[in-house]
Amino acid sequence: MSLNLEQKKAAVAEIGAQVAKAQAIVLAEYRSLPVEDMTVLRKKAREAGVYFRVLKNTLVRRAVADTPFQGLADKMSGPLAYGISSDPVSAAKVLHEFAKTNEKFVITAGAMAGSMMSPQQVAALASMPSREELLAKLVGTMQAPMVKLVQTLNEVPGKFVRTMAALQEQKGKQAA
Repeated sequence: MSLNLEQKKAAVAEIGAQVAKAQAIVLAEYRSLPVEDMTVLRKKAREAGVYFRVLKNTLVRRAVADTPFQGLADKMSGPLAYGISSDPVSAAKVLHEFAKTNEKFVITAGAMAGSMMSPQQVAALASMPSREELLAKLVGTMQAPMVKLVQTLNEVPGKFVRTMAALQEQKGKQAA
């Protein structure tokens, strides 16, 4: 179905809004992929917070023009699906995991603000921990010294109480 001019402008504006807040964009060819598989991928992308759509390449070229992702315009040919996310790892992770199990779904390119990525670089990005995982590790690392300090401070009164209990037990045995 062909889009009229107003629909095209609306589509470019929607894509442009997604690109404006994006940290990463991943392009993938989906030729001959069954609809059921594409539906599963869309669900996984939605759960991960990834904007995933099959779009006309000309509309996306207009949306990425004059943005840090304009280098992707050269890679936009053929039937492509676009994964756009504000977390640099999540789009790459979702699409790469899906591509591993579906040979008809092939990642063709990717980009982070100002730098283009090959399919191998997208795979490397997908293997990195997500933002949430990194934040959890950071909090754990920052929290560890405080936990050790509290354990050490609690050990002094605990040891005193155990010593007093042992003395009381020893006196109880001597009295008996």
